[in-house]
Amino acid sequence: MMNITETVKQLIIINILFFVGSLLVPATVDFLSLFYFESPNFKVWQPITHMFMHGGLMHIFFNMFALYSFGSALEHFWGGKKFLFFYISCGLGSALLHTAVNYYNFHEGLNLLMENGFQKEEILRILAEGKFDTRWEETIGASNFTEFLQSYIVPVVGASGAIYGLLVAFAFMFPDAGLALIFVPVPIKAKYFVPGLLLLDLFLGLKGNSIFGGGTGVAHFAHIGGAIIGFIMMSYWKKNQFNNNRWN
Repeated sequence: MMNITETVKQLIIINILFFVGSLLVPATVDFLSLFYFESPNFKVWQPITHMFMHGGLMHIFFNMFALYSFGSALEHFWGGKKFLFFYISCGLGSALLHTAVNYYNFHEGLNLLMENGFQKEEILRILAEGKFDTRWEETIGASNFTEFLQSYIVPVVGASGAIYGLLVAFAFMFPDAGLALIFVPVPIKAKYFVPGLLLLDLFLGLKGNSIFGGGTGVAHFAHIGGAIIGFIMMSYWKKNQFNNNRWN
């Protein structure tokens, strides 16, 4: 097993410090998590700080284990600066796509409410107070109401978007490496494992969308956003920067 690299080690330490700090000072959760940008709870630093916040012990454990497992291998080849640039870029891409999906869900619900006689200013005032009108659900339906409300009120936390970018990069650089899940003990090559995982996230993300109903409590489109940025960056680097022999 590869030894932990310096930048990965520092990222893990920072994540642990943020996690412990959020337990000791719960008010930091709302201050550092990523809220929808039209919410009064949104702060300009949240697209960065949300990457270091986690919702529970298992959440941070699996993210940090993945960061160690895949990140150390990548940093070994790239060096710390390039690795950190890639990691942060994927985390920001994750926040961007998650926010775009929230924007769609929120404004779809808002427009439906306005079409049925509710005033935009009053809706926003009630939401800003952390409340909602029970008539909204009756008007736009349970599924639309859930997506509308969650998009505005519920923040996102975690390094998962950046981790998905690392997964994509790992599959680029080590496509034939065998990866396995706890409940799938047979190793699967990275070039099949990672696309399969992304397809599962896409399916679950769409299933949680108001079009399909349901929900998983996981920001699946944040995962996909990180993976998309990872794919774009790896495609560019493969074409323009890396030694072609490394990709044969």
